[in-house]
Amino acid sequence: MASGDIAHHLVNWSIGEGFWTFNLDTIVMGWVMAAILVITAMVVGSRLQASTPSGMQNWLEGVVDFIDGLVQGSFPVKDPLIAPVAITVFLWILLMNSLDVIPAYLPGMVAHWFGITEFRITPTVNLNTTLGVAIAIFLLMIATNLRVKGFSYFKTYLTHPFGIWLAPMNIIMSLIEEITKPLSLGLRLFGNMFAGELVFLLLAMLPWWGEMVMGEVWSLFESLIIILQAFIFTVLTVVYLGMANMQDH
Repeated sequence: MASGDIAHHLVNWSIGEGFWTFNLDTIVMGWVMAAILVITAMVVGSRLQASTPSGMQNWLEGVVDFIDGLVQGSFPVKDPLIAPVAITVFLWILLMNSLDVIPAYLPGMVAHWFGITEFRITPTVNLNTTLGVAIAIFLLMIATNLRVKGFSYFKTYLTHPFGIWLAPMNIIMSLIEEITKPLSLGLRLFGNMFAGELVFLLLAMLPWWGEMVMGEVWSLFESLIIILQAFIFTVLTVVYLGMANMQDH
C-alpha cells in the first residue's frame, strides 16, 4: 500500500461543502451501532432469566453492575440519571471503537461494489463523532447543574476561584475550565482511535507475512485500547455529572 492509498483510506464518504459537509459513513455506522445496542437490549430484556443468566444477559449484567458500582462508589449524591447515561455511553462507544479492528481496506473494497469511492467504517476516528458525544455530555452537565443548583449556578462564574472582587478573571478562568471538559473528552478519544487506524494502514504496507504477524499483534493491543478508551470516556462522564450534582462548585 502506497502513501497515496493511505491518504485515500483516510477520506470520508461525504456530501456538502465547508461547514455543511456531512460524513455519511460516520453517520450511518454510528446509527447502525446505536440500533444494534437498542435491539440487543430489547431482545435480552424480553428474555431475562432471573435464576441462571447466561450469554449476552450475563455480560450485560456484568457491565451494568460494574458501572453502577462505579457511580455509587464515586459520589454520595444519588442521581438516577448518571448510571443509565454512563452505561449507554460506554456500550455505544465500545461498539463504535470495535469497528477499528476490521482491516482498513475491507470497508472501502465493499463500498466500491456499491459505487461509493470512500468509506471509513469506524465512527470514532472522526472528530465530529467524538466531539459530538462530548458536547452532548457537556450540555447534560450544564442541565444537571441548573436542575440541582438553579440559576445560582451562574454565580459561581463570578466568585470561583478568586472571589467576587476578581469577577472578570473568575469568568475567564471558569469558562476555560468548562470548555476544556468536552474538548479533552472528544480529543482524547479521537486521537487514540485515529492513531490506531493509522497504524493498521501502515502495517498494510509491509510484506504479506509481516502484515499478518504484526497485524495480529497490533489487533490484540488495539483491543485493549478500544476497551480502555470507552472506559476512560465513561469514567469522566460519571465524574462530570457527579460534580454537577454537588451543591458546592
